[in-house]
Amino acid sequence: MNSRFLILLLLMASATPGRAADPGELLAGRSKDCPGCALAGAKLKRFDLSEANLAGANLTGANLHRAKLVGANLAGANFTSANLNKTDLKHANLAGARLGEAMLFEADLGEADLTRADLAGAMMGSSRLTFARLDGANIADADLADAQMHGARFLGADLSRSDLSQTTLRRAELMGAHLQAVGLVGADLRGADLRGADLKGADLMHADLTGADLAGADLKGARLLLAKLTDAKLDGAELAGAVMPDGTTHE
Repeated sequence: MNSRFLILLLLMASATPGRAADPGELLAGRSKDCPGCALAGAKLKRFDLSEANLAGANLTGANLHRAKLVGANLAGANFTSANLNKTDLKHANLAGARLGEAMLFEADLGEADLTRADLAGAMMGSSRLTFARLDGANIADADLADAQMHGARFLGADLSRSDLSQTTLRRAELMGAHLQAVGLVGADLRGADLRGADLKGADLMHADLTGADLAGADLKGARLLLAKLTDAKLDGAELAGAVMPDGTTHE
């Protein structure tokens, strides 16, 4: 074959657009590769989608109850109001994903990447977020009661008005996080890094802040009644109007 003709064929082949991902293949269990697919309301209960590529897919209102999404690429996907209860999302890439009002009760998001994800109003009671990355995420007005978040990172994240009562946040990184009016009753914050965090009006009653770093944190009007502050660092913290562990109000 003429070498010039062969080069022309190769150039034409490279210019031919690839076949669009078919949602039907994924729904039939024949494929896990469906980036950008339209899967709103899809019934994917108990599907094994480990290592799947669903980046940018629309999964609004989809049912993924108990599905396996270990290591899946879900960056930028839309899970608004989706059912992700008890779903396995360990090591998944959910950077920039939309999960507003989604149900994630008892979901496992251990070591998942949720950087800049939108979790506003999400229902995440008893979920696992150990060592997950949530830098810059919007987690306002969410339910995270009893969640396990040991070692999770929330740099600059917005958790305002969320329920984090009885959560485990040991050694969590919360520098500069927005925690206004957050509920942290009985939370385990031992060794947590809360430098520069905004905790105005937060409820930390019975919280364990042993060894926590609260340097420069804003705790104005916070409730620290019966909280443990042993070895906690409060250098430069704002405490005006805060109810201290002994019941007195800081001036």
